[in-house]
Amino acid sequence: MSIIDTHTHIYASQFSKDRDDVIQRAFDSGVDTLLMPNIDVDSVIPMLQIEDKYPGKCISMMGLHPTSVDENYMEQLKAMELWFSKRKFCAVGEVGIDLYWDKTFLSQQIDAFKIQLSWAQKYNLPVVMHVRDSFDEIFQVLDGFDLDGITGVFHSFSGNDDQAQKALSYGCFKLGINGVVTFKNSNLGEVIKKQGLKHLILETDAPYLTPVPYRGKRNEPSYLKFIKAKLAALFKTSEMKVEKVTTHNAKQLFKL
Repeated sequence: MSIIDTHTHIYASQFSKDRDDVIQRAFDSGVDTLLMPNIDVDSVIPMLQIEDKYPGKCISMMGLHPTSVDENYMEQLKAMELWFSKRKFCAVGEVGIDLYWDKTFLSQQIDAFKIQLSWAQKYNLPVVMHVRDSFDEIFQVLDGFDLDGITGVFHSFSGNDDQAQKALSYGCFKLGINGVVTFKNSNLGEVIKKQGLKHLILETDAPYLTPVPYRGKRNEPSYLKFIKAKLAALFKTSEMKVEKVTTHNAKQLFKL
């Protein structure tokens, strides 16, 4: 059985010295597919170069990360949409709203999010949503948007019970679970236990959000095994069952 890291920034500069080794460790650990969310116009080429080097193994998304939204966001979006006529992508991502770092461009983030939701419909792709300190704003956009044909994932889900129920109430979204679930001060495990494995997909968000026991160090896709083990313990089931269900979910969502 193989497993999918549905969210890894393997093209990031943190991997510039040993990227191939990191990717090989992922393959050796059973993680045979790495899905790469885009950040901005500058990350597109580095990401696509990795996809070309590992065809069918490292697969790109296209989108503008909310923390990269500024006064020139429309120029970036126009440049990015041109790529859909040149390449295949597995999702529109990473998109959404981030109010943790800066609220200056909230209205622009909302507009960019709506535009990229429309891409998901236009190109029949799932949407990978970044929701940091912004559940209310994301829900407001989704509630006012015609979600016909939309599917996707709440990336790095770390909400409470009500937010999990609301996210899943749309009937078309999964919850992306990463190293946060292994943190001692996180109650994420209790939240997702109430929702069930059928709504979850696994991700690392490497090089960020490294799971215990390597918290504080650089994350990498091979560490998906620690997230899988944590979920097996939470759901009182086997790691193979976690692998089977979450991989099935990922393959369905991303049409792999």
